[in-house]
Amino acid sequence: MTGPHPMSRRALVAAGAAAVAAGATGLPAHAAPSTPDDETPARPTLVLVHGAFADGSSWAPVVERLQRAGYTVRAVANPLRGLAADAAHVRAVLTSLTGPVVLAGHSYGGAVITEAAAGLAHVKALVYVAAFVPDAGEVLGELADRFPGSELQPALTAVPVTAPDGTPDADLYIRADRFRRVFAADVPAATARLLASVQRPLSASAFGAKATAAAWRTIPSWHLVAARDRAIAPALQRFQARRAHAHTVEIAGSHLPLRSHPDAVTALIRAAARAVTAH
Repeated sequence: MTGPHPMSRRALVAAGAAAVAAGATGLPAHAAPSTPDDETPARPTLVLVHGAFADGSSWAPVVERLQRAGYTVRAVANPLRGLAADAAHVRAVLTSLTGPVVLAGHSYGGAVITEAAAGLAHVKALVYVAAFVPDAGEVLGELADRFPGSELQPALTAVPVTAPDGTPDADLYIRADRFRRVFAADVPAATARLLASVQRPLSASAFGAKATAAAWRTIPSWHLVAARDRAIAPALQRFQARRAHAHTVEIAGSHLPLRSHPDAVTALIRAAARAVTAH
């Protein structure tokens, strides 16, 4: 009986090269790494805009969750000096970014993003969280009064100030004894007291400002309605979502779901981001 024929020098060299290839790639020698036909679409940058009586830290529980999921997040400092000025500030941030953007606004921040995003092609989705969502030509104060249910106005206190252009203005705060009920009813009492102490004022001129653009008319939007909101009437939130033909979820929460329902807010923003990535 004869044994197997010895391998030729050429066959030995070929076999050795195959073994090296397999060791380098972790794949069988015949299985070359595959290359996708198209690159995976880039994840959008998530830009979050806070509302009145707050700052960027109000988004902290949501930012933590989004970052854990691998997203790049920017929580913009909203100046709260009036709709035109605030929208211009946010728009400057947006124009500094490259790639797709999902833009979210809470409370008064919803009005700011509505104006700031108009005409920006890289803003692919808008997310409104217990927010004002004005149409072009609407005045925020009049929009707020369109439906009953808000307890914000009688809870406000005004501090007279001089605007940058030298005209009289006022800074609005929520009274400490009304803050939790109106703004953060389902947030722990100690947290609500802290938030009341560090609240940032809104220029009274914001409520008399007329929106000049409505980005939601051309950009898809997602809305979170807070059914127990005492700052922006839930009926107003539902009306705004309907007229925007928005993807809408409703929670049994107060005006501050960023703190009391961060999982729901995060899920809505991620849904908008997935829709952007899919296109």
